[in-house]
Amino acid sequence: MRVLVIGGGAAGMMAALTAAENGHAVTLLERQGRVGRKLMATGNGRCNLTNHHVSPAHYHGETPDFCRHALAAFDVGSTLLYFAGLGLLTSAEDSGRVYPFSNMAGSVLDVLRFALENSGIDLRTGCVVTGIKKKGNTFLVRTESGEEFTADRVILAAGGAAGGKVGGVMDGYQLAKGLGHHRTALYPSLVQIRTDPTYPRALKGVKAEAAVTIRRGGEVLARNRGEVLFTEYGVSGPVIFDISRTAATGGDGLTVTLDLFPDWAPREVLDWLRQRRQSAGDREAGTLLTGALHSRLGQMVCKAAGFTNQRAAGLSDGDLRRIAAQVKGFTLPITGVCGFDQAQVTAGGLRCGEFDPHTMESRLVPGFYACGEVLDIDGDCGGYNLQWAWSSGHAAGAAR
Repeated sequence: MRVLVIGGGAAGMMAALTAAENGHAVTLLERQGRVGRKLMATGNGRCNLTNHHVSPAHYHGETPDFCRHALAAFDVGSTLLYFAGLGLLTSAEDSGRVYPFSNMAGSVLDVLRFALENSGIDLRTGCVVTGIKKKGNTFLVRTESGEEFTADRVILAAGGAAGGKVGGVMDGYQLAKGLGHHRTALYPSLVQIRTDPTYPRALKGVKAEAAVTIRRGGEVLARNRGEVLFTEYGVSGPVIFDISRTAATGGDGLTVTLDLFPDWAPREVLDWLRQRRQSAGDREAGTLLTGALHSRLGQMVCKAAGFTNQRAAGLSDGDLRRIAAQVKGFTLPITGVCGFDQAQVTAGGLRCGEFDPHTMESRLVPGFYACGEVLDIDGDCGGYNLQWAWSSGHAAGAAR
């Protein structure tokens, strides 16, 4: 059987290799000059290739349970055995994140490239697909250069809109649309959150451990905890990336609140501030939190409470309660998220109900498959999206 795979990212390479292992004649078309370019950017260049805590609970979309069978059929253990067979050594962190032993994304890409070379796959780079048609049982795939390929089966692994600087494009959605498929709305995810810049701009580069909550009015939409990085336009860091989907899709009127003393009760914060007041001397109110928070962050928290140049020793208990309230609830209005170029993954994609969750085959066009980010499945930060790429790519490549 002739199998043509469109897209040489993680899912596409896995699909192509799996199809070749099953004895099919495989052609892999990649629009970039080389395969796996986006893979090189994952995990800050370390390639967080999976996570020991993978489960459907870490995935999102209109029908997130679509991922369940593929993740179970080619699970984390299967993935690690597969890469070990390619010669890749890995190590796991306490968080469950798995990285190559070298801590270099290039090691993952290298073993995949070597496997492609050894498999007999016909790899074509710099090949932009412009259309797919089916005549009878045969697919005709056209490229920008005018070249045309024929295949018995086509696997679409063209990725999503995220990461435009490293290969993110809209092509896959358009190609599937030409065959009658539909997609959901698309949003940047695993991305920085934009807020009112008044305080973040002054805090650029400051990091803080915090419990983070996104709200609309009194309604809690998302919670997380971890290290927050302030930027000139808002907030960033893994803890922010994990809840950025809510910020992107939640509409207007959202706020992000940081509890900067997440393990302390409000009364404990107030008691501690009283002690600090007693030893403050002639220092300004903005220094009260020095020693607990970054000095700039402490000053901004006090400023948000309404205190800047006042003497700390002269603050009343009511004043300290206002500061304590800011410590436990430093709130920033959300104005949006950064765009697809900065995003690590696309939220949304081809509607999963139009595909078989066991094989990734289209329910509309027999012989047409989709896998990876092009589908409406996106995972949390921490290796979950790459595991979806490996699992769904394997399912598509293994289908008979």
